[in-house]
Amino acid sequence: QVQLVESGGGLVQAGGSLKLSCAASGRTFSTYAMGWFRQAPGKEREFVASISWSGGNTYYADSVKGRFTISRDNAKNTVDLQMDSLKAEDTAVYYCAASPFTKATYRVYEYDYWGQGTQVTVSS
Repeated sequence: QVQLVESGGGLVQAGGSLKLSCAASGRTFSTYAMGWFRQAPGKEREFVASISWSGGNTYYADSVKGRFTISRDNAKNTVDLQMDSLKAEDTAVYYCAASPFTKATYRVYEYDYWGQGTQVTVSS
């Protein structure tokens, strides 16, 4: 069982930066791949970034590649998403998720645990 709590969302101007954090509880955190997803109003939840259990492999959606960076600290049970050069289209609720598959994955159905989400709003 893994419980996830996101933080760090807020309002930022286009071109700015935000760092989202996800705190996980559970002794098995280090065995899970972790991911970030987002959902804008009226749209389906979409993949943003993922990281393998060791942190050695990462995977990004084309829309955020080169702007966002995912990282994890297994000693602290945390996973972060550094978001730079933000655009208005990045506005969404961002969710942290945990997958029992150890490799980084973009498939939403491969994630078993989800946080409650944190709002990111980018003003143009």
